[in-house]
Amino acid sequence: MNEPTEPISVRESADGVSFAVHVQPRASRCGVTGILNGAVKIRLTSPPVDGAANDHCIDLFAQLLKVRRRDVTIITGESSRHKIIKIAGITAEQLQRLIENQLP
Repeated sequence: MNEPTEPISVRESADGVSFAVHVQPRASRCGVTGILNGAVKIRLTSPPVDGAANDHCIDLFAQLLKVRRRDVTIITGESSRHKIIKIAGITAEQLQRLIENQLP
């Protein structure tokens, strides 16, 4: 019943991890919807206007990964659906486990 989850493509460094995210703005619900080609797919209810979706993206990962908001940074892709997110203070293993727990 539980299928193996595709691994997230993660870069681990001394101060945290970075990984790819694909964002679907203006969705009916927020949350993680899956992993595709190593990128975490998320839905956000916010529109991609005036940084609202980026703020919502940061809030979502801070809440899901149980880290402070300031520990979540969008490294690249602020004006794109494809982003690279950096999370300080966690390991690649912790990231994989926490994201898997959010999958439908």
